[in-house]
Amino acid sequence: MEAEPESPDVAGPETPPPPIHLSRQVTPAGATAAAAALIFLYLLFWPVPIRPVAWEAPANPGYSGVFAANERLSAMDTVGVLGERGPESIAVDDSGRMYFATASGWIVRTDSLGGAAERWANTGGRPLGMAFDASGTLWVADALRGLLSVSPSGAVLVMATTAEGIPIRYADDLDVAPDGRVYLTDASTAFYPPQYDALQASILEVLEHRGTGRVIEYEPSNGRTSVIAAGLVFPNGLAVTHDGTGVLVNEMGNYRVLRIERDGVARGAIEAVVTDLPGFPDNLTRGRDGRYWIALVSPRNGLADWMSDKPMFRKMLLRLPRMIRPGPVHYGHVIAIDSTWRVLADLQDPSGRLESLTHALETPGALWLGSLSAPVAGRVPWRSADDSLRAR
Repeated sequence: MEAEPESPDVAGPETPPPPIHLSRQVTPAGATAAAAALIFLYLLFWPVPIRPVAWEAPANPGYSGVFAANERLSAMDTVGVLGERGPESIAVDDSGRMYFATASGWIVRTDSLGGAAERWANTGGRPLGMAFDASGTLWVADALRGLLSVSPSGAVLVMATTAEGIPIRYADDLDVAPDGRVYLTDASTAFYPPQYDALQASILEVLEHRGTGRVIEYEPSNGRTSVIAAGLVFPNGLAVTHDGTGVLVNEMGNYRVLRIERDGVARGAIEAVVTDLPGFPDNLTRGRDGRYWIALVSPRNGLADWMSDKPMFRKMLLRLPRMIRPGPVHYGHVIAIDSTWRVLADLQDPSGRLESLTHALETPGALWLGSLSAPVAGRVPWRSADDSLRAR
């Protein structure tokens, strides 16, 4: 008897999966709140390199009184530096030739008018402040290599890399005293190239405001270094006084100029001789007829001054993307003072045509202007300037 064939399976309707019940749904408002909370926590706790302290910013005179806004730098022309950038500091030798310290390490030399340029010597670092001694040796503060000397033939020697057992981290500016001793600013021992670029290092030192900068004395006769002042907030420009008894130093982070005694029982004594400047003082040079010239690299920042006694806000500011943080403003500004610290001349260029103006050097025929980043230097010929450029 044959078995009956099995009936084929007939598929029934597909059974839908059971519904999934979410106990909590993320709404757009919830996502926004979560993102805001994460941003808030980031601004409060993300690590930053500074440990800021509270301080009280001095009054800002702004562009008023002796600093009233003007356009006296409008007579400036520019001088090329063979395609190099950042002629931050300028020096002149006994023959009137000009020397420009550039970002690539080259010191570019020109004739007295800025022509006939040549790449004269390369420090292998980032040369900043420069000054000649009586023998024709050029002394250089190199941000990467320390204190250097350059012979008249262009040979570069490293003369000092430490002071009192601490490395010279950020050699910034220098000058040579009549007796041959060299004075050097070490702008920050906490933030320095190449760990940070030159500008960023200065911003971090000023924001932290602990004062890790110092002023160093070097004696060429025996190679000894010593610290004559410490605890300064980004000491920058430096010039030995005309009478040789002291050293003037621009303390950038406190908007002031200090005088430091060189010798005797008062050696190292500090006096604030110019205060409440309207900008950040950069380089400082001896001028003619007892003058000193100070370059203000950028106007003061109202937000930074407001945050001076609010360390937490300064840390939060540093956590913002660099592109949206307030930064330096290109505003050309140099002033001249006399030995009684009176402002003799104030020259400004609100257009900031020479960006990051850092230096003013007076020669018989012109006022030469340096820059941290521009591809040119500036020059104001005295023959085209009115008397207010010299004194008032």
